[in-house]
Amino acid sequence: LPYRLTGPRYLTFLQEVLVELCEDLLLEIRQQMWYQHDGAPAHFSLAVREQLHQTLGERWIGRGGPISWPPRSPDLTLLDFFLWGHMKNIVYETPVETEEDLVARVLAAADIIKHTPGLMGRVYDNLLCRSMLCYDHQGCHVEPHL
Repeated sequence: LPYRLTGPRYLTFLQEVLVELCEDLLLEIRQQMWYQHDGAPAHFSLAVREQLHQTLGERWIGRGGPISWPPRSPDLTLLDFFLWGHMKNIVYETPVETEEDLVARVLAAADIIKHTPGLMGRVYDNLLCRSMLCYDHQGCHVEPHL
């Protein structure tokens, strides 16, 4: 069977991997961060929700959380409206030969994105624009209005 994300695997990610990814962030930034995920079944497990409540309190967005994220709403999700498409363009610029090649390309693409001057600032500005459009259109999808 292919690798499947389960509640226990996602809980391990939250407890171990995410903690490690955030280690280099200033405490002030970590204390103000919000965590967002979608309504995937693994994200909705009781253990996952308890972990998020325990570590983040009210600062998380997702199914069963203090703030619900609208289902199927990519308008305000940076990963959906920008990152995945941009990363796929970089990764699949030429055919991928092996699984190892794929992993190496994903890491290289993340590094390219991370080190492209001004890129994340433009994405952030676009997110603000999308947020205002979403507000102005009472929560409807904003893609047709961009």
